[in-house]
Amino acid sequence: MSYPEGLKYSKEHEWVKVDGKVATIGITSHAQDALGDIVYVEMPPVGKELAAMQEFGVVESVKSVSSLFCPVSGKVAERNAALEKRPELVNSSPYENGWIIKVEMSDPADLNKLLSAADYQKTLPPVSKH
Repeated sequence: MSYPEGLKYSKEHEWVKVDGKVATIGITSHAQDALGDIVYVEMPPVGKELAAMQEFGVVESVKSVSSLFCPVSGKVAERNAALEKRPELVNSSPYENGWIIKVEMSDPADLNKLLSAADYQKTLPPVSKH
C-alpha cells in the first residue's frame, strides 16, 4: 500500500493535504482496505465548525460502519459531492478522487500533532505475507 509523502496522517487513519489554509481530508489506503467496499459516506454540511479530532462523519462499508475524525480544527469549506453517487471512489482513489472534505484551518499548529508517511506506517500492524 502506498502512503504519499507530503501528506500528514492521523493515528485514526485520516490523511491531510495542505494548500495554504485549506486542508483536504480523506482516509488512508490502509483504512479503505480494512473497511472493504465502501457503500456510503456521511459528510458534515459546508460551514460547520469542527474541532481537531472531532467526529465529522461516517464511512459505511459492506463490513462495518467507521467514524471519521477531523485531524485539524476549522470550518468545512467543501464536501466531495462525487461521493454521494460514487462512494466507491474512496476505495479506488483514496488520495485523489476519494477525498472527503476540505476544511479551512483555524489553527495550522494542529498539523504539528500529525504524522509523516513513515511515522504513520510504523503505527500499522505488520503486513502478513501469505
